[in-house]
Amino acid sequence: MRVAAGLLVAVSLCVPGIAWSQTAAPQAAPAPAAPAAAPAATEQPRQPARAQCTNPNALGVARTVEIDTTGGPGFGFEHFKELDFLKDKEVVLTFDDGPWEKNTEMVLKALADECTTGIFFEIGKHATYYPEIAKKVYAAGHTIGTHTWSHATLVNKKLSEDQRKEEIEKGISAVKWALGGISPSSFFRFPALQHPPEMVTYVGERNIAIFSCDVDSFDFKYHDPKKVMNLIFHGLEKKGKGIILMHDFHKETAALLPEILKRLKAEGYKVVAMRSKMPVQSLPQYDEALMKEAKLPTLSQRPLSSVVTDVSQ
Repeated sequence: MRVAAGLLVAVSLCVPGIAWSQTAAPQAAPAPAAPAAAPAATEQPRQPARAQCTNPNALGVARTVEIDTTGGPGFGFEHFKELDFLKDKEVVLTFDDGPWEKNTEMVLKALADECTTGIFFEIGKHATYYPEIAKKVYAAGHTIGTHTWSHATLVNKKLSEDQRKEEIEKGISAVKWALGGISPSSFFRFPALQHPPEMVTYVGERNIAIFSCDVDSFDFKYHDPKKVMNLIFHGLEKKGKGIILMHDFHKETAALLPEILKRLKAEGYKVVAMRSKMPVQSLPQYDEALMKEAKLPTLSQRPLSSVVTDVSQ
């Protein structure tokens, strides 16, 4: 596992008001305030489709819904109760805090084996560590949202409004960079599910949907597979459906996921895929700040044939 300065221990809670710990405080410098109106959407290549399923007994995907994120709709009944679009026994699989070496790839394999899909809420800093893994998530046809630049708790009163915006925006810019200039979905999840009112307004003005959850695996807290499994299915039994919060950052979750998916299938649950109607548009000042501050690799991605040419034998 890579150890880097400023790396935070990633935690999400589906219980409002509970604190979480981190190994280091974010080093966010003030940035210019972003305009309220989002820039116009630009064309980008269509995302690769999920691979054709060859497992007749797979969990699969029951249906795909497209989300118009205009105005910043909220999903997940823990905080947002207006949009109840899931039917009984339907679930949305979500994974926070990646991409991460080995663990995210284990999650991708488990999903592929069951021909199903999820939403990956990526931390910008992690995406700059492992852009090749972020690209694998995208290439497999999964939805990619964002989860700030460094997983800073945005309700922290020590952060200025500009610093909070920078956490959101630089996270978007970083994931876009990791995807080779492809913009992620207009989906965002606040760290620890803690939503400062002014940032909820800001994200809404940026036309980005906000995700809470219905069922929290608490896999950041409990690394006992039996405990995590019981929490997930107790929550589903109680609510009958919902958005499940897990972490591809944690190896225990990655290892347990095949069993989670098999049990979902056995108990009659169906997976719903969510896509945003339009990708999020990064803001130029944060794209530029990312390149200056993160000292990202600048090696050419051109094919060999366009770089090296035989001129004599």
